[in-house]
Amino acid sequence: MRLARTGPQLALVLVALALSAPSAVAAPSGEVWVNPRNAAPGTTVTVSTTACGNETYGKGESEAGGKFHLLPGDRKGVLVGEFKLPSDAVSGKDTVTLKCPPRIKQTVTYQISGRPNGAVEAGFGWAAGAGADGGAGADGVDGGSPYALGALALGGAAAGVLIMTRRRATAARNSV
Repeated sequence: MRLARTGPQLALVLVALALSAPSAVAAPSGEVWVNPRNAAPGTTVTVSTTACGNETYGKGESEAGGKFHLLPGDRKGVLVGEFKLPSDAVSGKDTVTLKCPPRIKQTVTYQISGRPNGAVEAGFGWAAGAGADGGAGADGVDGGSPYALGALALGGAAAGVLIMTRRRATAARNSV
């Protein structure tokens, strides 16, 4: 009898996984990247985006760095623009606004840091800067997408349910 209930339970788990998979796999449309994410005054900042779709031109404006143009980059569908932060830029967050035809508008923020005072901290390997930026590694990557983590948790729960129902079915079969 327990084996008869395993099929619907498994189907329910698989349906839940199938419904969550598109949101876990699909990247949000219109991504914007700022490089470097933590820029010092006088640095050239590069902004890349896929928000413009098939357009070959866009405009951008940084509160600290001024206006700039977005032109096709090395990859298809990616527009790239650059601007230089003034040497007297104040430390803090800077907002970049991107506009593309017909009515696409994206904003992103990044950090402007002050110039280092004195010697630069040296170290060996990635651990020299670990923990300095709130949990992100030395390359600026801070874990991953919440969608990926949700899909991982849902997959783990589904595997646990499957193992438990399998064990119960085996135990019921062996006790008869």
